[in-house]
Amino acid sequence: MKKICIVIGASHAGVSLAFYLRKEGWEGDIVLFDSDPELPYHRPPLSKAYLTDTNDIQKIQLRSAESYKAENIELRLGVTVKKIDRANKCIVLADNSQQNYDKLVIASGARPIIPPISGIDTAKNIFPIRTAANIAEIRNALSKSKTKKVVIIGGGYIGLEAAASLKKLGASVTVLEREKRILARVTAPEMSDYFQQLHYKNNVEVLTTKNVTSISHENNQNIVSCQDNTQYKADIIIVGVGIYVNKELAEDAAILCNNGICVDETTKTNDSNIYAIGDCSFHYNPHYDRHIRLESVQNAIDQAKVTAASICDRPIKYDTIPWFWSDQYDIKLQMVGLSQGYNQIILRKESGEGIYGDSFSVWYFSNDTLLAVDAVNNAKAYVIGTKFIKTSQKMNKEKLANTETVLKPVNLID
Repeated sequence: MKKICIVIGASHAGVSLAFYLRKEGWEGDIVLFDSDPELPYHRPPLSKAYLTDTNDIQKIQLRSAESYKAENIELRLGVTVKKIDRANKCIVLADNSQQNYDKLVIASGARPIIPPISGIDTAKNIFPIRTAANIAEIRNALSKSKTKKVVIIGGGYIGLEAAASLKKLGASVTVLEREKRILARVTAPEMSDYFQQLHYKNNVEVLTTKNVTSISHENNQNIVSCQDNTQYKADIIIVGVGIYVNKELAEDAAILCNNGICVDETTKTNDSNIYAIGDCSFHYNPHYDRHIRLESVQNAIDQAKVTAASICDRPIKYDTIPWFWSDQYDIKLQMVGLSQGYNQIILRKESGEGIYGDSFSVWYFSNDTLLAVDAVNNAKAYVIGTKFIKTSQKMNKEKLANTETVLKPVNLID
């Protein structure tokens, strides 16, 4: 009798896992379940190119419909899983039907936080950015708006990317950030200042220490009120204040969870037949010697490879350096490593006028250990930073800080 692997979630992690399973030689059935009815698609472009450049979702699909058929991978889209029954090794769907499994992979991802702001439930044209349907709704609302006033609640990467994209579409955009600076949880003050200036130059108003307390209506517009008694009119409101991890299915099934679903170095949970990968997994990173949870395409794909190998009895250990990116206007930010715990930064400008110029990088150190690099329009810094982080090789920080030093690994060795 054929074995069956069930995958809950058909985004980057789940889809990658299915195809890697076939590469590893899994001959059993593979079934992917996802509540989104669309053929699985890339999510990072939603706040970037997909919002501004195209209405064709086929351009951002992860795989063609034919490729799933060719690999005998069954898609069950628009279907919600409501329970994991570990005792009977099955999942229960929203219609109470059941599907047995031999191996189960939870790639359930996350969902946007909708903060408990007074009046938010009755606000008009308020959207998160998480699905293709959200983007279609935003485009539709913008096309019908006369003044095209947009307020974005949250100054993280999603909010800032959406601001840049909506500005390109002709919107008047205001970003409201609760903290004292944008990107406060993920980057240094210097990077926050740079992106604040970038948006200012592009006529996007980015305001900090703005704690939104209520949303009301006046003349068919939303009125967004803040704790400091300021108010902002909005035809459209975008909410980008963070995510909730979709770990409830695991918790209800007594699968160990913390800041996500706890997994070992092969992505296995405390149930030997159940794995968790992608945004929902809480895993150990040997390089940083701590457990982390990452919202990253790279993490989703790398964990999918590890899981497929483990399911096919060729276990390998997850050991990778995280990387991320962000596109805003004509700026490409590439990030490698995790900067938490840094006590020194080195800002290196490569070209252009002003403090930052056209191309620069920020290097995060904990004493003499390089933790992370943020590179703006500077792929070379990103590549070199990746090399030094992976090898844990000590850098000569004085040479790094000296912009007359040509940026090459051989020139930066201590």
